[in-house]
Amino acid sequence: MTSKKRIVSGMRPTGALHLGNLHGALKNWIDMQDRFDCFFFIADWHALTSDYENPAHIKEFSRKMMIDWLGAGLSPEKSTLFVQSHIKYHAELFLLLSMITPVPWLERNPTYKEQIAELQNKDLSTFGFLGYPILQAADIIIYKAEGVPVGIDQAPHIEITREIARRFNYFYGNVFPEPETILTESAKILGTDRRKMSKSYDNAIFISDSPDAIRKKVATMITDPQRKKRSDPGDPDVCNVFSFHQMYSPADMIAEVNQDCRRAAIGCVECKQKMAEHLITALSPIREKTEYYQERPDLVEDIITQGNKKAAAEAERTMKSVREALKI
Repeated sequence: MTSKKRIVSGMRPTGALHLGNLHGALKNWIDMQDRFDCFFFIADWHALTSDYENPAHIKEFSRKMMIDWLGAGLSPEKSTLFVQSHIKYHAELFLLLSMITPVPWLERNPTYKEQIAELQNKDLSTFGFLGYPILQAADIIIYKAEGVPVGIDQAPHIEITREIARRFNYFYGNVFPEPETILTESAKILGTDRRKMSKSYDNAIFISDSPDAIRKKVATMITDPQRKKRSDPGDPDVCNVFSFHQMYSPADMIAEVNQDCRRAAIGCVECKQKMAEHLITALSPIREKTEYYQERPDLVEDIITQGNKKAAAEAERTMKSVREALKI
């Protein structure tokens, strides 16, 4: 029995992971593995809330996500890595929690309103989409998590989870701890077109991209929009390529590029080429580990199976106490 504080978090399988995923969540998870008892899951049921019309790709995306996780540094020896839909107890707890969760709690969820506005090309007027915070609460409290690592934009979700756990405990006795929100720092990663990095925008650099793919994508990146000619001084403070230098290039290179750009001693093409090579070097260990697991599908399946078994045992234990509390 570990004395470490337990944390739980998940990620929807939407395809290969990009640098935004790496810096937004994955790096924090990797850093937490030695300090917490970590349960990380692939949230394939959550993918259905908005992609229910075309679910055929979810299974393959889930496998690719696990490979990217392992390549980036998540360890099955340090963390429990599993697939949400393989643990049917999540669905049982979701059903029971839905009986006690007031609809206004769901309707006031800021992400619900934002997604309805942003994804106007999809019909999101489903119970599954409205009620996904209940499923998210079940995902978390079924493992009696004490904390959930999230960015500031996801904090309202954890507050809803806390409220649902509190309401269950009020009605049926103290079964669930109220998980704390563990705010994590994340670098703001823009895509090659200066918009938020996203697969749907076709502006993403993936952590498993080949060196040639990275060079081609970096070559298309938008730099200082005010710098029209090679002889014009640039402003690194508004240049997306320079922000990547700051993350991936050594300190002397950052200082050199910063100075040379401002006095037009370096052009954007050369600046991109320098950054691309440092980015390739930084991602090289991840790419090598990813290729290792890609070539060993049986090993990946075994890791998933073992993670599922451990998660299921924990979830079954919790559901026994839930049924006892409900007297059913």
